[in-house]
Amino acid sequence: MPEARLARDRIEALLRKMAATKVVVVGDAMLDVYLVGEVDRVSPEAPVPVVTVHASRHGLGGAANVAANVAALGADCRLVAVVGEDQRGQSVRAELDDLKLNSSFLITDSARPTTSKTRVVARGQQMLRIDEEIDDPISAKVMEKLARALEHALEDADALLIEDYNKGTLVPQVIERGMTIAKRRSLPVVVDPKFKNFFAYRGATVFKPNRRELELAMGAALDLAHPRGGPHRELRGGDRGRESRRRDRHRPRSACGARGVLRSAGEAETRGIAVVGPPGFEPGTYGL
Repeated sequence: MPEARLARDRIEALLRKMAATKVVVVGDAMLDVYLVGEVDRVSPEAPVPVVTVHASRHGLGGAANVAANVAALGADCRLVAVVGEDQRGQSVRAELDDLKLNSSFLITDSARPTTSKTRVVARGQQMLRIDEEIDDPISAKVMEKLARALEHALEDADALLIEDYNKGTLVPQVIERGMTIAKRRSLPVVVDPKFKNFFAYRGATVFKPNRRELELAMGAALDLAHPRGGPHRELRGGDRGRESRRRDRHRPRSACGARGVLRSAGEAETRGIAVVGPPGFEPGTYGL
């Protein structure tokens, strides 16, 4: 079974190239909050553990985390996203500033909170996750501000990354604006989609749903033993989609969690990409 590998010198060359690359990330920015403590009793009010919090920390999540990762590879990264007019929105901006990431393309929306996920952790185990969010589409006024920010960020960019978490930032108008500008400037577009806008990214250079999203969108299970058929074939457009793929340079990839990444490089080639993890982790390579 074909397995995609990169030589060390190729990886080093790509990383050196990143230093001269300007990348725009647009999508749903979040704040990840962690409350860490100990459990030594059960609440008398309900049969639930009582966590005594000893420490807390926060970090960038969602599209903001993707932007941080892109910057960590050496690129000049611009995050285009929406945050609330609240303390957590200020925390997102502060985290970006600490990482020397440009926060000038963030749009503040006073009508919605900054999306946050708070994880309560005790004895190395996550006990609870609390999501604070409004996933309704952003208003027309905020959408226009976001679209203008996206246009400005893309003026001299080399690539566009679209990170959709179904939190309301990526409305169809914003997606269309970004895809149109990228097509006009011949920029590569990498899309990490969710279910709502799954079919709105025609022409993307790389389209990377995870396995569950792909199966939900296509209404069929993904058979990793025979990935040329089923939803992966439909995502490529089947036989009828061959010419459009040639025009659009469309390259589907499906993230399969611990089982690796399924990569389609054309009608006749589907490959598995191995996942390498820490000791105790069992990577898998899937594909034909």
